[in-house]
Amino acid sequence: MTGGPRKILVVFYRTRAGVAEAEMKKTRKKPERKPRSTARLSTLDDLLKGEGKRDEFEAVAIKEVLAWQIAEAMKTNNLSRSALAARMKTSRSQIRRLLDPKDGNVTLSTLQRAARIVGRSLRLELV
Repeated sequence: MTGGPRKILVVFYRTRAGVAEAEMKKTRKKPERKPRSTARLSTLDDLLKGEGKRDEFEAVAIKEVLAWQIAEAMKTNNLSRSALAARMKTSRSQIRRLLDPKDGNVTLSTLQRAARIVGRSLRLELV
């Protein structure tokens, strides 16, 4: 080590409580960072299950995928919402609800009819 005292940078700041505190940083040598442990990490499923919201999020995700698949099949078949409504013998507002990923109030029979009209079939399975 060279002669003389070690330099230390001191920064004063106030916390929310208004108490003055000091933060000290050594200007010469930074401590080595250790890799973070993954032992405390969990999956998103675990987090949602712990908060009791997993089923709700899963239902929304399934509806989003179904709405996207029907919309893509409509594009492939050059089928507008009005045309789909006419072929399904329903209203355009019903088609809007069908294609809205956030609206989960669609019956299975409506999904089956829409799938059949766009040239697809609906398959449900319990896993």
